[in-house]
Amino acid sequence: MGKTIRLTMAQALVRFLDNQYLEYDGKEHKFVNGVFGIFGHGIVVGLGEALAAGDHSLRFYQAKTEQGAGHTAIGYAKQNNRLRIMAVTSSIGPGALNMVPAAGTATANRLPALFLPADAYACRQPDPVLQQIETPHDYTSTASDAFRAVSRYWDRVNRPEQLMIAMINAFRVLTDPAETGAVTVALPQDVQGEAYDYPEEFLVRRVHRLERRIPTKGQIQRTADMIRAAKKPLVICGGGVRYSGAADELGKFCETFHIPIGETQAGKGTVLWDHPCNLSGLGTTGSLAANKAAKEADLVIAVGTRLGDFTTCSKWIFQNPAARFVGINIASFDAYKMNSEPIVADAKLTLQALIDALPGYTSGWGGKIGDLKKEWNAEVDRLYRLEDPAGFAQVRALGELNERLLPPDAIVVTGSGSIPSDMQRVWRTRVRDTYHVEYGFSCMGYEVAAGLGAKIAEPDREVVAVMGDGAYTMLHTELLTAVQEGLKIIVVVLDNTGFHCIDNLQHSQGIIHFGNEWKTRDKQSGRLEGALVSVDYAKNAESWGAVGLKASNAAELRTAMEKARSLDKPVLIDVKVTPKSMTYGYESWWRVGTAQVSANPEVEAAAQAMSAEIVKTRKF
Repeated sequence: MGKTIRLTMAQALVRFLDNQYLEYDGKEHKFVNGVFGIFGHGIVVGLGEALAAGDHSLRFYQAKTEQGAGHTAIGYAKQNNRLRIMAVTSSIGPGALNMVPAAGTATANRLPALFLPADAYACRQPDPVLQQIETPHDYTSTASDAFRAVSRYWDRVNRPEQLMIAMINAFRVLTDPAETGAVTVALPQDVQGEAYDYPEEFLVRRVHRLERRIPTKGQIQRTADMIRAAKKPLVICGGGVRYSGAADELGKFCETFHIPIGETQAGKGTVLWDHPCNLSGLGTTGSLAANKAAKEADLVIAVGTRLGDFTTCSKWIFQNPAARFVGINIASFDAYKMNSEPIVADAKLTLQALIDALPGYTSGWGGKIGDLKKEWNAEVDRLYRLEDPAGFAQVRALGELNERLLPPDAIVVTGSGSIPSDMQRVWRTRVRDTYHVEYGFSCMGYEVAAGLGAKIAEPDREVVAVMGDGAYTMLHTELLTAVQEGLKIIVVVLDNTGFHCIDNLQHSQGIIHFGNEWKTRDKQSGRLEGALVSVDYAKNAESWGAVGLKASNAAELRTAMEKARSLDKPVLIDVKVTPKSMTYGYESWWRVGTAQVSANPEVEAAAQAMSAEIVKTRKF
């Protein structure tokens, strides 16, 4: 028997977290670098006591909402390309449940985040304890069970010695690129304070080694044969290209063989915008160039992407009946999608091997890639200079930020509404790892919190969270945390007075404008169709201790951003933009559940149009 040390479960947990490292390509990274949370009932005297002791290097960040804490940790992990993480903790009951949307965001985006919600007493003596959910038919079920559906690994430590197995499994998942996502380990509040003689070997420095999965000769041969047989192959660049560090390999692969690239939200900016093969975003929120190429493609090489319905236009965009698919992905679950030939291997190594396996090959695209790129560049130039007679266009505001007002290495964070759609189409990424968009879950309220996480990860870079007024009203309280920490982030709120992204979807299906605009209730009709509500977001930011600035045209935005960049504290710029001044679809489609029977003939017509397109989609 080796040596042991007597610690509470929470003390052992803190010591374990502080000693986890990740080795990738021969370089070690301290894997857990802090804890975000709110010390509510159920956590403060257990894990809180262990963190307060100070005999560790984990920094504690005081969040203002539990969901915000989770989003900040996710933003930190994403900006670190999954090589470093933060843990997130909360009280039991409502505090724990507030973290569930963030856990879903982590899992949908394949980003590692460790959630440590407090839980009801394992001993069941205080019964029911404050904030405990009682389930009469299953007394083992608590609020923390809600995390099961959104976690890649879930556990509950009902005895202090269970911590060891729980943590080994938790970090098995957190450090595995094929399995990673939210990991939830529920901590009953009595067990957190219970002592146990922990083996020292559990608590010492532990290095998790992320090994690249090497493609087999057979995989490379099969893929090379499919590429040789193709005249118009297309590459989809997903987030896995970024996390594999395969940007140079993908760029070289596509330039060598003259293959166009369509980007997902997670993959955008991995290959820079001016690469000759980069046709910008693909799919429902994609560019005209990439979508035109996708319709002609006879081979689709999906690299590191989960192939969500926005990327594939609900499996509609690939119109060539001869089109075949290759899925290069470290996760077999994703590699098999779209009936692909699965290549379950590392993206970087696979692309390197394919370059060597295809001497003399060139696609049949000829000059069309360049023509498509030229056409799209002209359209983006037009949008960036758009003059809207009704006011300041949202897409013009983005153009000002991208072309004139932000340094090329500024990190831009967004995640919901129409802004990610605009940015996937028109944002020109000039430096890698600066396009930070969460669109796997499109969780409103991600932006400010994740911007804070990105700033912690990259303190020497300008971090700008760009969001709509709808997302800001949902969650912005981590702006106070940024003030508290003295971390400068710039928040740009593009205020179009409502949830106009969803209003667009609603109206496109023949439905009247209903419930999505910031309007007062009309006394005669009883509906929300009265006067528009005006909100001063700059004053709201000032109330948190940030600097509030305003803009309603390009010149004012330039003045505000110049001032914002000169300051050393959090800033919010309230930008009033014209409703409906975002970009719209470019030869794209999205399947939605339009009502097939309605008193409104426009709705029924929209349903018939939807049915006509559904027959063009691939079935699996």
